Amino acid sequence: MDPVPDTDEDAPRLSVGDPVSRKTRLLARQCDTCIFHPGNRMHLATGRLKAIVADAVADGSYVICHDTLPYGNHPDVRPAVCRGFHDRYRTWRLQLIGRLFGFIEVEPPGPASADTPAG
Repeated sequence: MDPVPDTDEDAPRLSVGDPVSRKTRLLARQCDTCIFHPGNRMHLATGRLKAIVADAVADGSYVICHDTLPYGNHPDVRPAVCRGFHDRYRTWRLQLIGRLFGFIEVEPPGPASADTPAG
């Protein structure tokens, strides 16, 4: 009998890297339902945002915008670093990316929200 595969190891790795520019995709602004907007637009369970941030910070990593995940509402959009996270936290990976390679800003998928200025 074969062992049950470890889903973390078997899952394809998401890449926020842009192969053409050789920079990291970063949302130009927060998406309409960013977990960092006031009011819990994603209806996260109590403590979930804190856990997401704690995991990313402890790993020295970043959060990928949920609207750019392949299983989300916009499967044709390439993964990008969450603008809300980037603007609030300076992990070592974000600092390294910024200093060595830089970011390429990409528009979030979907329509702009009423409280976000265009452009």
